[in-house]
Amino acid sequence: MALKPEPKAAFHSVQYALRVLESVSTHGSGVTDAQLSRETGLPVGHLTSLLLTLRREGYVEQVSDGAYVVGASLAELGSGAARRRAVEARLQQTLTQLRDSVGAAVYVSRYVDGEIRVTQMVDGPHTPAVNEWVDFRSAAHASAFGKCLLTQLDQNSRLDHLSRHRTARLTSRTITSERVLISKLDSQPATVPVLDIQEYAVGTVCAAVPLTAGASAGCLALSLPIEDAHRLRSAAATLNRRAAPVLLSMAL
Repeated sequence: MALKPEPKAAFHSVQYALRVLESVSTHGSGVTDAQLSRETGLPVGHLTSLLLTLRREGYVEQVSDGAYVVGASLAELGSGAARRRAVEARLQQTLTQLRDSVGAAVYVSRYVDGEIRVTQMVDGPHTPAVNEWVDFRSAAHASAFGKCLLTQLDQNSRLDHLSRHRTARLTSRTITSERVLISKLDSQPATVPVLDIQEYAVGTVCAAVPLTAGASAGCLALSLPIEDAHRLRSAAATLNRRAAPVLLSMAL
């Protein structure tokens, strides 16, 4: 079930978006796309699609003369506890929209202090979350988001993790050889979703893409029941495309 690489990594789009937002925020009365292109160095063609995304997410607004100003979502982000609450609420809203878009439970996971942590999860009656029958912290070798996080670590950090969390067989599809696992991690393209085809749990398929904001490794993932496995390819592709707005929600 090979997936074609996406042309741009999510974090590149976020870097560009932050550059645009910095420029917009310095022009209280608005700034045109032509001026934004000059100030940010971004081609008008790329800037147009980026501005559409920022408008959809509410970070910028377009006024009557066509200029762009700071949007409500960006204005709501203040400082301290208020800012944290605004970021969390915005991220939850973005994940809920993503869940509805891909028709699957979605997760944000981080690698913190040598352990995997699922920091956000959005499911629903028709998009059930995977049953955590084995602690996710002990199943990085089998889960999509676990493998995705391991791909972002250096060799020593991977070996350290696997020395503390052995590659136990969870299903008949689980990779239990550390040598084979590391080889697959090394050959995983950064822009192609990592898949889990019933490696963690019988009856569940998953996909994950890198989502790095700050110093720690992170990822965005989804899970589907096996009867919806035929949708995994398209859902994973959508997950890859929609990673940038999620990362932007985390980075602001």
